[in-house]
Amino acid sequence: MRTGNEPLTARSPLRMRWWLSIWGLIWTAFGTIAFAFAGRPGWAIACGVLLLIVATDFVLVVRHMRQGSRFQPGRDVPPYEDHSHRHGGAEDERQDSEDRVSRRSRERSRSGPP
Repeated sequence: MRTGNEPLTARSPLRMRWWLSIWGLIWTAFGTIAFAFAGRPGWAIACGVLLLIVATDFVLVVRHMRQGSRFQPGRDVPPYEDHSHRHGGAEDERQDSEDRVSRRSRERSRSGPP
């Protein structure tokens, strides 16, 4: 269930992505070298392309980790709006209608058969 404060409480999985990038760098480098020595240039190129993608992801993850958890892109980009003052929305309307239906069914069961 959404609470509306997800931007405030969201946690970034950067450390997990960092470890997965390390793992990917090792395996794609190994694959590139192994396939090149085995005489399989197509597979070596494919692993080399994956190596470039994983290396790019690794650089971005390290950059985001160095920026810190409270990084704001700049003065022209505002922080997330505070929606804690708002009440309503489709979820609340659905809950209200369910409450009305259950209240009616309880009233009918108390009054007995017609």
